[in-house]
Amino acid sequence: MGVMPQFMDVHTGMTGLTAQQLKEAHEHDKAIEGQVGVHFIKAWADPVTGKVFCLSEGPNKQAVLDVHRRAGHPTDEIYEVPLSVD
Repeated sequence: MGVMPQFMDVHTGMTGLTAQQLKEAHEHDKAIEGQVGVHFIKAWADPVTGKVFCLSEGPNKQAVLDVHRRAGHPTDEIYEVPLSVD
């Protein structure tokens, strides 16, 4: 099996989000991810701007977006990130 593409998506409007709320949203994604072959790796948030960023891997953008929609925090902003460095 080859390496799956990675995606970074951006959520807006989550001003005031707490660490616990971010954890709960991430756990909702993880509870659904296996149903569509997606794996959520990490999530970051800036409660001041209301931006949340999620790194995942999956078969395609639509699968990632479907998980977020089903988990209750949809977004339309998603980018495939084919290059990375450590």
